[in-house]
Amino acid sequence: MHPRTCVSAISTYRLSLPEDLEFWARHGIGCVGVSVAKLEAHGWAAGTRLVADAVRERGLRVANLIGLGPFHLDDPGQWPAQRERLTRALDTASALGAECIVFTTGPAGALAWEAAADALHAAMGPVIADATARGIPFAIEHTNSLRVDVGFVHTLRDVVDLARRLGTGVCMEVNACWAERGLEATIRSDVDVIRLVQVSDFAVGTLSTPNRLVPGDGDIPLARILGDVVAAGYPGVFDLELIGPRIDEEGYEAAVPRALANLAAILESVTTR
Repeated sequence: MHPRTCVSAISTYRLSLPEDLEFWARHGIGCVGVSVAKLEAHGWAAGTRLVADAVRERGLRVANLIGLGPFHLDDPGQWPAQRERLTRALDTASALGAECIVFTTGPAGALAWEAAADALHAAMGPVIADATARGIPFAIEHTNSLRVDVGFVHTLRDVVDLARRLGTGVCMEVNACWAERGLEATIRSDVDVIRLVQVSDFAVGTLSTPNRLVPGDGDIPLARILGDVVAAGYPGVFDLELIGPRIDEEGYEAAVPRALANLAAILESVTTR
């Protein structure tokens, strides 16, 4: 496994948390993103202990917790419960030594973009202060524009602006920004707030989501984009996040190792330029 690759638990979406741990051990995967939804399904405390055991016994590296959100930004009455969930995630991140927590903004509902940003600032403020005090970075993930149910921020440029306002980091989702105007310039000027880079591929003409591909199977110019990220000085991992019918058809046992090998080859090519 390349030292700068990571496997998100989203890539084995249908597996449970114990099955994820078995899968990672079987394939020699030592750097992972842990799914909050799977932790919740297993039980927060018990799930945290399971992963903590793997961290202690075999040196598993938890690069991120992922899957938090969404805030319902036009319904402040729901914010306290959503803040409580984030605080619980902070407790787990502390126990696991997780390097960041990735979250989506939540839907804007009836709010204009600017009002939704104001609402997110108000909703997240207390939790961000807690995270800062604990030394655990948050990273806001921008989303595909079809996924307005989970987020209202759909470009890397916009999520960078929002993250700087909130005092958080950014999760750069390559599948959602690869065709964005001025992408290389945004990466170069704002690499200081990029905490995680998520990688998968996409076939032009696909009209459904999520429907991602193993890196190298689609049309995203990954070597160019990841090369720009590396050249800008991004120091972190590249998080493999596969999901969709093509991945299910191939099966996790084949798709994930193949994706790791392809991603490693791309990273080798761009770091030896």
